[in-house]
Amino acid sequence: MTVESLALGPVSANTYIVTDEKSGETAIIDCGECTAELLEKLNDKNVKYILLTHGHADHILGVYDLKKAFPEAKIVIHKEDAACLTNEMLSIAFSIAPHTQKNIDPDITVDEGDVITLGSIDFRVMHTPGHTKGSVCYYVESERTLFTGDTLFCLTVGRTDLFGGSDEDMYTSVKRLYEMPGDYTIYPGHNRATTMEYERRRNRYMRRFK
Repeated sequence: MTVESLALGPVSANTYIVTDEKSGETAIIDCGECTAELLEKLNDKNVKYILLTHGHADHILGVYDLKKAFPEAKIVIHKEDAACLTNEMLSIAFSIAPHTQKNIDPDITVDEGDVITLGSIDFRVMHTPGHTKGSVCYYVESERTLFTGDTLFCLTVGRTDLFGGSDEDMYTSVKRLYEMPGDYTIYPGHNRATTMEYERRRNRYMRRFK
């Protein structure tokens, strides 16, 4: 599995290009803007899925154009955040980038425990509400890798003061991640990659669970 990242969109959210080297199939995780640079990187890719960690505008504003470029790719989002793709109030696009959201329906809605298979890679859905009601992490057990969206960042966690946010849910979701056995590479929705062990030691929102 290879992972490339680009910081795109109005607040530089991470877009990940994940490719299964065995099959050549590719998934895009989040897309705040469908730029020429992104399309160039995808030029020779077999894009099968557009996996969304949640429905906020900074992670979805590029999805319409990406789907237009790769019409066979399936848009995947948790069922609780699906409405964000067609409502700029729910996605908070009205605040981040007013009148720029192009509405589009998901192809697949997922929930806890669902699996999206990309060649030899299984993305298991972990429902981790707190930032939004439908926030998820995509967990690749074979690679010991987590794509955490805006649930967990390097040294901090996602905001809970936006529509659909919940301090209680975030506490539960972060505790669940903390309790996962062993170490994992973490690819968050913003800023740099990290590891679970580093966050257990240094992230104050995780250290409280010791």
